[in-house]
Parts: sequence; C-alpha cells; structure tokens
Amino acid sequence: MSRRALKAVAAFFLLTGLMAVPGVADANGIEADYEVIATGLDNPRGLDIRGRATVFVAESGTGGDSDICIPAPDDEPQCLGSSGAITRIRGGVQTRVVEGLPSFAVADGSEAVGPSDVDIFSGVLYATMALGADPAERDALGPEAELFGTLLRLNRFGGSHTVVADIAALEGTDNPDGGGIDSNPVSVDFRRGSYFVADAGGNSLIRVDSRGRTSTAATFPTLQADAPPFLGLPPGAQIPAQAVPTAVETGPDGALYVSQLTGFPFPVGAASVFRVLPNQEPVVYVDGFTNIIDLAFAPNGDLYVLEVATNSLLGAPGGALWRVSADGERELVLAEPLFFPGGVAVSPVTSDIYVTNCGVCAGGGEVLRIDAP
Repeated sequence: MSRRALKAVAAFFLLTGLMAVPGVADANGIEADYEVIATGLDNPRGLDIRGRATVFVAESGTGGDSDICIPAPDDEPQCLGSSGAITRIRGGVQTRVVEGLPSFAVADGSEAVGPSDVDIFSGVLYATMALGADPAERDALGPEAELFGTLLRLNRFGGSHTVVADIAALEGTDNPDGGGIDSNPVSVDFRRGSYFVADAGGNSLIRVDSRGRTSTAATFPTLQADAPPFLGLPPGAQIPAQAVPTAVETGPDGALYVSQLTGFPFPVGAASVFRVLPNQEPVVYVDGFTNIIDLAFAPNGDLYVLEVATNSLLGAPGGALWRVSADGERELVLAEPLFFPGGVAVSPVTSDIYVTNCGVCAGGGEVLRIDAP
C-alpha cells in the first residue's frame, strides 16, 4: 500500500474524529520508565544502535520548495527538497551525520517521504529511501528523484552516498505479488552476505546480494477483512486488505522476521509477524496485533513489537510497544506517550529499548529510551 493512500485514509479519519475501535484483547502490562533523549527531529522513522547506546535515526525530512512536486490526497502538493538526514545520538548529543538526502513533503513538512530506515554493518551506514508509488512515476520526475525507492550506502564523514540497489525497479519489472505496481522500501537488515529490504508497497521482501542484484525472497498474502460500515456494503461483506510488510529483522535463530501493517481497512488484531526462511513460504510467528510499524529482538530473544496505531488507523491515534517472550507471552510495555511512533531498536549491551516518536511530525519528532523491563 502506498504512503499516499495510507495518508489519505489516516488523515480523513483523524480529521473527522471517528471513535476508536476495540484494541488487542487482554494482555499483561507493565509500566516502563522512559526518557526523551532527542528532540526536534523531522519525521523520524527507523533506527539502529551500535555499542552500548549510540543511536542512528533515519529522518525523512521536511520536503522543500522545489518545483518538482507530486499531488497529495488533499490536492496540496508534496514538493521535493534535500532535507532528509541521518542523526546520531551519542552521550546526550545529537548530530546530523548525513544531510542532504531527498525528501518529499507538503508545505508544513509533515508526513514526509524520504529516508525510512538505517542499518549499520561493519561501521557503514545503509538506508532505505521510501517511495510509495509506481516507479514509473518516480522516473518521470527526472534525476533529482532517482534515489527514492532505493537502498543507499552512506558516508557519514563526507556526506556522499552510493546506490546499492534499486528496489523499486524490481517491483516495476517483476511485480512479485502480482498486485498493483507500487514500491515503498521501508526497512533493511543484513543477513549472511545479503541485504533484505521490506517493500511495504510491493508486499514483498527483497534480497540484495553483494553485487547489488535484486531478487524476491518472499511475498505476503492479502487478507480478507470486514468492510467498515461507512462503505455502505451489505452486512457481513468482506474486502481485501494488503499485507504491507513494514520491518525485517534477523532473529536469534538466524531466520528473518517480517512485520506487517495491513492495508485498508486496517483491521484490528489482524497484523502478524512472519518467520521467513530461504526457499520457503513465510509462516506466522506471532499474530493478534494491529498496524505493526517495526520490530526488534532483545539479546535474550524477547521480541518487541511496535504498533503505530493500536486502535487501527481508522480509530483514535495512539501507538503501543509490546514485548513477546520466547514462550509467546505478551506484555504491554508502553502506550503513553506514543503518537505515530516510527521505529524501535534494542541495545545489544544494556537491552534498553529505543523508539522514535511522532514519526509524522516536522520538527516535533523525538527518540525515547525505555528502561529494559
């Protein structure tokens, strides 16, 4: 599902103030302590941690005032700029170590399309660049938009970047899930010599080998969901909801784990985390969540699941962070003050949890450090 379509639906329901629907059923909860360790971020999304507590955050930016624009759902143009960035937080100091990456956003800079995730391997930064459209639309915008829909290698000292792979191009030529052509690379992880990218628009997991060649590692099935009453369909009618994979992480067993947002109508309790092995169909590892935006494993094997909207994107805004133990028990770690959170990561040393908050805010994004339960 494209970011443009997602924005249209979410904005409509937030503006009309429709009531929330019930959330995930009974679960144990804990009251985790947290502190804000970074502020003033522009649409912060995915993040990664190295060492004890050095955090890197992908900022999707605030667009710009270029005459290269794309239409937004409310007819306000989303215009191109070079405000995308990667921020490092270390020792209480936040620094934009990479700047000048492309970004699309409306005039107020909110809900930008730009850098969507960051991963560090052998001291090198890698970032996914979101798109949320048919790659043909990107190509029609010219060379200034060519980085959208790609996986980048970044130089955090000189600000240069190299395209490792064009993820959107594979969607345009192969269309792995057989649906509408749409690509939105939103998450990357490194496993056994390859990079794996979750393409939320293509409903696919893409493998990038050491030479930058792309191939389809997995696709994720469309769901059937109850049609919301406002569509005016007969009682009991169901409509398709796309899978919308949002994150990929290597688990303690070496398998890949992929979370899903689910597309419209964003059914409550229908989002799962899949376990993916080479040459095998994805299998559900844990289910019963709503609109998952990211996931992360702790050193002890616990899985943290971040919901961008625990009451569905058709309900009242508010995210939630859950912990799932190896035996399947789940606990609610934190709900307040999460508002459209964008990413989660766990320190490999301290097991503290880091979450980007207000991931759709220009200048209002933050990073929270949450004490390990």
